[in-house]
Amino acid sequence: MEGGGLRAEPLPRHRRRLRQGTEPPNSLLQPLLQGGGTTEESTAAEKKKKPSPRLNVHSAFWILASIAVTYYFDFFKSIKETIQADSWWFASGSCLLAACLSVAFYCIIYLEWYRGIEDYDVQYPVLIPITTVTFIAAAV
Repeated sequence: MEGGGLRAEPLPRHRRRLRQGTEPPNSLLQPLLQGGGTTEESTAAEKKKKPSPRLNVHSAFWILASIAVTYYFDFFKSIKETIQADSWWFASGSCLLAACLSVAFYCIIYLEWYRGIEDYDVQYPVLIPITTVTFIAAAV
């Protein structure tokens, strides 16, 4: 048994193709699909599939966890004391967070719900990086 017998045979064959500069057949690069369909058919079927509900057990858990953390750490009392101290960092972070949330609500409410654009990140590719940068800056 040389090199693992019959199982080791395809690997050297693919190595030879790579050395020669030829590409392996596309069937090896594509994932196996159910029913023998193509990738275009599978993406069309995934788009037609019913989306998961917005409120499920996982979402409800995180909503309740955020409420519990807010209550446990006296979040609103801390905010009130910070505002009274005239903190420059708090004011700048609040403005950046407001900018981040306004862009996020623009994407979700106006573009997706009102105008019906589901892939707004394709039509407006700069919105997601702007929102991410402003959120990171507000968090710092």
